[in-house]
Amino acid sequence: MTTKKIAVLVGSLRKESFTRRVANSLIAVAPDGFELTIVELRDLPLYNEDDETATPPPAFTVFREAIQSADGILFCTPEYNRSVPGSLKNAIDVGSRPYGKAAFADKPCAVVSVSPGALGGFGANHHLRQMLPFLNMPTMPAPEAYIGGVASKYEGDRLVDDSARAFFEKFMAAFGAWVTQHAR
Repeated sequence: MTTKKIAVLVGSLRKESFTRRVANSLIAVAPDGFELTIVELRDLPLYNEDDETATPPPAFTVFREAIQSADGILFCTPEYNRSVPGSLKNAIDVGSRPYGKAAFADKPCAVVSVSPGALGGFGANHHLRQMLPFLNMPTMPAPEAYIGGVASKYEGDRLVDDSARAFFEKFMAAFGAWVTQHAR
């Protein structure tokens, strides 16, 4: 069986973020035959079309290659002002250019949103989902993942909420099937 490579994009830049903890928890319960790797966003300069020359910024090239080599994408985002953080939007802009050569095209994906509040990042989840059809990304419709009250689910980096763990396992099994069905 061929290993499916999944690029995990974590919208929070903070090393100890709850979003990163959730991403690591999802990675830990990935189905057999899947290799998930967090692709860091912190080194991406702000997208500027003037930089799309014969030699774009090296960070753009590294990021685009990581996305292109993946069989699927897992977006993990906190909610900032009812939307995705600028770092994640910038990464989407970088990966969607140059026009006609989007690294994201045809990559099956799923969205997980995270919040200390009760709504679980609902606004960020849906704003991100609005962008994905334009990128031609088959987006897993269900189960939807809104991880609310995230602070109570962890002690340090350790997931202590058994119902969250069970949901993460269910979610990743569904995502594995989604990627298998839609990966090219």
